[in-house]
Amino acid sequence: MPLPRLRALPVWQQDGLIALATWLIGALVYTTGVHRLLGGPDDVPLGVRLLELTALCGLELLRRRVPLGLLLATAVLAADFLLRPSLPLMIIYTDFLYAATLYGSRRTSRVMIGVAALSVAGVLTAVLALSHQWRAAVLTAVGVLPLVITPVWWAVNIRQQRDVAEAERANAGQLAKIAELDRRAAVAAERGRMARDLHDVIAGHLSAIAIQSEAALSLPDPKLAKAVLESVRENSVSALEEMRAMIGLLKADGGDAETTAPARLADLAKLAESARASGLEVHVESTVDGDVPLPAAVDLTAYRIAQEALTNAVKHAPGGRVDVAVHCLDGVLAVEVRNDVRGPRPAGGGTGLLNMRERADAVGGELTAGPADGHWVVRAELPVGGPR
Repeated sequence: MPLPRLRALPVWQQDGLIALATWLIGALVYTTGVHRLLGGPDDVPLGVRLLELTALCGLELLRRRVPLGLLLATAVLAADFLLRPSLPLMIIYTDFLYAATLYGSRRTSRVMIGVAALSVAGVLTAVLALSHQWRAAVLTAVGVLPLVITPVWWAVNIRQQRDVAEAERANAGQLAKIAELDRRAAVAAERGRMARDLHDVIAGHLSAIAIQSEAALSLPDPKLAKAVLESVRENSVSALEEMRAMIGLLKADGGDAETTAPARLADLAKLAESARASGLEVHVESTVDGDVPLPAAVDLTAYRIAQEALTNAVKHAPGGRVDVAVHCLDGVLAVEVRNDVRGPRPAGGGTGLLNMRERADAVGGELTAGPADGHWVVRAELPVGGPR
């Protein structure tokens, strides 16, 4: 039977095949008369030898039940030694030593190592006591001792390799779990980033479109209404371009997707014009121009924070004054948006404030928002040289 098919059998069938094979080989050895370990004739009848062989081979079905199988096998071997030691039973007994070391507990395995060491003196003493020729006794002991030491040593090595394999499988399982957690965290972070970007597009451009279109409908001056509608169109086009870029990134498999340039502080003037078209009085003070090199992430974050703050001002303080200040000093980019307070404002802030804080945290910066001296102030400090 091929080895893979043998391993696929139930354990009791595997042990039964081992018992049958060892009995057939042992019976052949007894029949040919080459089973004697000590010199001189063997006075034990063949039927008794075969009975011992049958008993020990039958116990092979208990070889994995440690220490019961080993103790019973030891009793049969002791009876064989009292009659006259024979080679087949000694060889079969080595399988019980192997099984006890391999399938027993860790403590049993360590005990078996000690038993193998002590057997060197025990076997030598027993053979000397049964033989009157010490030289023959020593040679016999040298031939018998490997039958005790080798199976224990072999089982210890196999057990160590099995433990190493189990540890590697456990480590692989843990690494797989860690990789899955990292993947989920990356997906969650990407979803959060996409949610912030979608919120910026919808809350920024589309809110401005709604407010400006409503204002255009109520304006009696055609020229002023036209200017408002032009701002509505500009916001619509910008929103479509950003949405198109995001959809392209989601659909692309590689780096060949067509994308648009990310928004920057250089586009702050367009934000201010859009806010003015919505009825705000916007004043911008900036010491950062397009020639000042800023990290792309910081540049985009500063723009998005200013955009969200202006959008909130359009919603909660229509027709009021808004001051936008952008300065870069000592490696920190500061963006401050200050607007008049008109009417009650949500105490805890909404999604917009949360998104602004998340954007600031993502680049290692800080953001504060709240009332100050009769105004609502949003201030972000973003490190230009990386997270602090």
